Amino acid sequence: MADGDQRLTVDVVTSGGVRVTGLGAWLVAVAPRRARGEVSVAIVPDSRIRALNRTYRRKNAATDVLSFPADEKGYLGDIVIAGGVARRQAAEAGHGLQTELRVLALHGLLHLLGYDHERDDGQMARLERRLRRQGGLVEGLIERTTR
Repeated sequence: MADGDQRLTVDVVTSGGVRVTGLGAWLVAVAPRRARGEVSVAIVPDSRIRALNRTYRRKNAATDVLSFPADEKGYLGDIVIAGGVARRQAAEAGHGLQTELRVLALHGLLHLLGYDHERDDGQMARLERRLRRQGGLVEGLIERTTR
């Protein structure tokens, strides 16, 4: 990416029969202004995210979303979402899979931008809440995990 003014671009890759409608465009629309560069969002089977979680976080369980920041100029990194976990969480939250994928993708993007809700005294939660509302989402991941 040669142009320093280029905004965020999102490439969505799916597997396991997950249909994704407009996720990339939605994420670009709600992303903070400072989000510049390319991001890849992969929707993968739970077994794949479990393996990644075990390798990179030493947790032998499927999780909903993982973010892998990149050191490459112009490439922010990868967001990996577990399709099965997302389906179950959508059902528990009472909304559709597409909504849940948006919740998880936004959360993952904020991690790629350096936010850490476990250590930032609520900064990520406040930004996520504002961006989520801007994008038409009622509830976010951080609120669910702190109930």
